[in-house]
Amino acid sequence: MPQPNLTDAPAFQALSKHFADAKDWQMRTLFTSQPDRFERFSIDAAGLMLDYSKNRVDGTTLDLLLQLARERELEQKRAAMFSGEKINATENRSVLHTALRLPRTASLVVDGHDAVPEVHAVLDHMQAFSDRVRSGQWTGCTGEPITDIVNIGIGGSDLGPEMTCRALRPFVHPRLSLHFVSNVDGHDLDAVLAKVRSETTLFIIASKTFTTRETMLNAQSARSWFLRHHGERDLPRHFAAVSTNTDAVRAFGIDPENMFPFWDWVGGRYSVWSAIGLPLALAIGFDGFSEFLGGAHAMDQHFQTAPLDRNMPVILGMLGIWYRNFFGSSSVSIAPYHQDLSQFPAYLQQLEMESNGKRVTLDGAPVPVATCPIIWGDVGTNGQHAYFQLLHQGTDVTPVDFIAALKPAHALDGHHMVLLANCFAQSEAFMRGKTEDEVRNEMQAQKIPDEQIRAVLPHRVFPGNRPSNTILMDKLAPATLGALIALYEHKVFVQGVVWGINSFDQWGVELGKVLAKNIETELTGPARPDAHDASTNGLIARAKMALSA
Repeated sequence: MPQPNLTDAPAFQALSKHFADAKDWQMRTLFTSQPDRFERFSIDAAGLMLDYSKNRVDGTTLDLLLQLARERELEQKRAAMFSGEKINATENRSVLHTALRLPRTASLVVDGHDAVPEVHAVLDHMQAFSDRVRSGQWTGCTGEPITDIVNIGIGGSDLGPEMTCRALRPFVHPRLSLHFVSNVDGHDLDAVLAKVRSETTLFIIASKTFTTRETMLNAQSARSWFLRHHGERDLPRHFAAVSTNTDAVRAFGIDPENMFPFWDWVGGRYSVWSAIGLPLALAIGFDGFSEFLGGAHAMDQHFQTAPLDRNMPVILGMLGIWYRNFFGSSSVSIAPYHQDLSQFPAYLQQLEMESNGKRVTLDGAPVPVATCPIIWGDVGTNGQHAYFQLLHQGTDVTPVDFIAALKPAHALDGHHMVLLANCFAQSEAFMRGKTEDEVRNEMQAQKIPDEQIRAVLPHRVFPGNRPSNTILMDKLAPATLGALIALYEHKVFVQGVVWGINSFDQWGVELGKVLAKNIETELTGPARPDAHDASTNGLIARAKMALSA
């Protein structure tokens, strides 16, 4: 039965009326009138703390947002996902990345099979393999231990492993260097091959079907590079696969014993918990990888069991609905105040925009409201000296998620206090701003002439009243990173349910792939001008001329 239109929901209409007043609220006033605001609007779960007090909300706002979540049947659809129902309707698939972090003692029957023993069989295989590589028992063809691991994949087969290995850099085995190749641009692979020795390098080819065009081109080039130094009999010591295509893996020269499968109910952008996470298991060890899974599972349990008004993913998701669909905010900036989380904004770009960048509902009807905002950002102190100008004084109001660890993983004096001070100060500055009176009083105290004050004053006013969340953890470690990723996964689910879309397909990436195959044949063969517009024909002709010169 088709779901009722979102904008017809009683809670949505009540929120529209409520917004007429709320849009003019000043957060300074809210904090003054509610001394306990921080305690009321913060949550602890799975090793994380979310402070959402610096948002343009009050108790009524949150009540209405949660009422909307209930009217959109969030609780029932959450149960459907965790139980293995095929909620990915366009591909008739279950959505069970959460099963990848279930403990061995759990049970989850999908299509007549208990998924948990299958998951743990792959995890056991990953453990045995990673233990051999890390201990030095697994050697290259010349008997030397592995020193470099090169992961070749794209999309979820690259972003998750790369982000997590960078995030957990202090936990990486000191002998191992991790490298990631995703771009079909040969400069990417060329730069990595220039850094490694063939005798001590292990390549992981990550492609479920072993047919992904970009990945397999890079894989074949890496294979050719290796064979310039060694024989085909040496390939199995230096190549492993994350795939389900045994025949293609064997034909490539990889021993199927070193192939790690995963399942159709694991979407690419949700796959770092699966065998796609093999580089992370190699990097930090299987005990660390198990802690990573455990942190995510703890967030899963919180999401399943906590009341909606104390449920961290639900609150984070519904605040996003508030700003996207009522304030009209078209983007969200991610500001991790931790250098090792430098890839986290890029990871969230795929997670959120590929999931919820949709324009039709599950019923195929147009979505009546705006869906996923643009996700962007960088590590916090770098952003302060780049684009925070826009966030503070630009014409758009952009919500910001600040992320920080309270304890560093280094021993350098002074750095971390400065880092945290910047993080907390920026969130306060976005909320407070700086009024004309404050600017004037400050300049007068500096004995600046009145004429100069009048000229400069408008440029030094900060409107403030700009929303942010702050997510804190004790330290960035495998468990807290797992919980952080799972938090955003469930936020995506919450928003997809409210918008009535399928968060687990990605048909939008297919059209360009098909057209690229056609154009590739024209770049190397006869042109087909009748197949394209004048611009595309002109670009093809210019490229062919340059390549043949």
